[in-house]
Amino acid sequence: MRRITWILLISVALLAAGCGDDEDEGGGGGGGDGGGEALTLTADPGGEVSWEPADLSASAGSVTIKLVNESDNPHAVEVEGNGVEEESETITGGETELTVDLEPGEYTFYCPVGQHRQNGMEGTLTVE
Repeated sequence: MRRITWILLISVALLAAGCGDDEDEGGGGGGGDGGGEALTLTADPGGEVSWEPADLSASAGSVTIKLVNESDNPHAVEVEGNGVEEESETITGGETELTVDLEPGEYTFYCPVGQHRQNGMEGTLTVE
């Protein structure tokens, strides 16, 4: 009987520890938690199908990209590389945010709407 009690106690302790670990890890695509780095990316500056700036840099960890769409064209931002593939919502005018957890390395960001990427809405995000 003692053996079963100890097994149950250890199992409960391991389950509780596992649940705590999941809550501590930040997930991609959600809102920021106050920590991490914030970047601003503007779509269609001056009426051109492009990004401003064309290249971004950030420190490793939680990175929030604030997408500002200055046009009536729909845009979103997608980040890919090193096992990451996260996309913001598509907006027409206004702003949205995308938060991703990034390891050091190079990532590509682009607009996944229509032919925007092929028309020049692509850039490099360098994470150190």
